[in-house]
Amino acid sequence: MKLTRRTLIGTAATGVAAATLPLGRARAAGKPLKIAVISDFSGPYRDIGGPTSVACVEQAVADFGATQKGYDVTILKGDHQNKPDVGAALARRFYDQGVDLVIDIPNTAVALAVEGVAHDKNRAYINSNAAGSTITGKFCNAQTIHWTYDTYMLAQSTGGAMVKTGGKTWFFITADYAFGHLLHDQTAAVVTSHGGKVVGNINYPFPQTTDFSSYLVQAESSGAQVLGLANAGQDTVNSIKQAHQFGLTQKMKLAGLLIFLNDVHGMGLEIAQNLILTESFYWNLNDRTRAFLARVKPRTPDNYPSMGQAGCYSGTLHFLKAVDAMNNMADVSNGAAVVAQMKKMPTDDDAFGKKYIRADGRFMCDAFLFRVKTPGESKIPWDYYTLLATTPAKEAFMPMAIEGCPLVKA
Repeated sequence: MKLTRRTLIGTAATGVAAATLPLGRARAAGKPLKIAVISDFSGPYRDIGGPTSVACVEQAVADFGATQKGYDVTILKGDHQNKPDVGAALARRFYDQGVDLVIDIPNTAVALAVEGVAHDKNRAYINSNAAGSTITGKFCNAQTIHWTYDTYMLAQSTGGAMVKTGGKTWFFITADYAFGHLLHDQTAAVVTSHGGKVVGNINYPFPQTTDFSSYLVQAESSGAQVLGLANAGQDTVNSIKQAHQFGLTQKMKLAGLLIFLNDVHGMGLEIAQNLILTESFYWNLNDRTRAFLARVKPRTPDNYPSMGQAGCYSGTLHFLKAVDAMNNMADVSNGAAVVAQMKKMPTDDDAFGKKYIRADGRFMCDAFLFRVKTPGESKIPWDYYTLLATTPAKEAFMPMAIEGCPLVKA
C-alpha cells in the first residue's frame, strides 16, 4: 500500500493548484481514504493551524498504522484565506473529489460555511481550530464534530478566573466577525454574572488590522481594570506586544481570551510572562503528551503543536479508528454514519487521553488554566506554562440543554 501526501492549495473560490509528494515506497493498492486539511496557510492563523496541523494529521495516520492495516491514505490541504466563500468552495471541491474527512479550519465564519457543505454532501467534518460554540449549538448537524475548545469554555475558564482575582471592570477589543462577537458576548456574560461590569468595546476590522494603537488608547482612557482581547493568532500577538510597548500592562490586566502556545513563543516570555490563558492541551502536561510531542516534533521542529493542532491529531486518529471499526469502506462516504460511529466509541490518544464525544458533536476534554512562566522559570525550549487549575469537561462546555442543537431532544 502507498501512503501519499497531496498538496491542494486554494488560490481563489473557484481555483486550486495541486502537487503530489510520495511519502513511502509504492505498494499494492489498499483501502483508499482521503483527508483534507482546510486551514490558514498564509494569514494571521497560520501558526495555530497551517503546516503544523498537516503534520499532526500525518502523525495520526502513522500512529494508526494505516499502511500496515491496508489503508491507502491521501492527505490534501487547502488555504481558506479566512474567507467563508473560499473555504466553502474548497470543501465542496474536496468532497466532490472523494474526500472522506475535512479537518482543522481556524476561523469560525469559515468553519460554519464548511459545516453547511459537509451536511449537504453528507461527508465527515471535524473542526479542531475554530472557537464558535454555535458549531455544536444552533448550527450543529450529524456530519460535524467540534474538537478541542470553544468560546463558552474560554469565557468560563479565562474570563471567570480574571473576575475572581479582582478584575471587575472590563474593556474589550474584538475581532469583527462571528468568533470575536461570540467570545466577547460570552465573556461579558461571565463578567456580569460575577458582579463585574463591561465599560466599553471596540470591534476592529478582521483580518486586515495590524495596528491596534488607537484601540489601546481608548481602552486605557476607559479606566477599566481589565483589557479583554476577543481575538486570536497574530492579532493577539500584535495586541499584546503593542500594549506592552505603550506601558498599558502597567495599568491594566490583560485577558487574552484565546492564546495559544505558538502565540507565547512569538511574543517571547519577556512580554508574555504571567499572562493567564486556557488550553485543553499542553505538550509538557504529562508523560503521554510528551510522548506525542517526541513523535510529531521531527515533522514540525520549529512550531510545537498547541491545542487546535493537537486536536487535528486526536480527531484524525479517532476517525481512522471509527472507519476501521465500521469494517465497510462503502459506508465511509456516509458522513453521518461515520460520525455516529465516532460518537459510539470512547476516544483515547496521547494528546488528550481517554475522552468521549457528546450527542451534539462536542468532543469533551478538560480545560486547563495556565500561567505563562517568567524567563527565569522556563528551563527548556517551549517550556512556557504552569498549571493553575483544571475544569472538568462537563463543567467547561455549555450544557446541551441550553445550547440549542437540533440533534439533541429536549
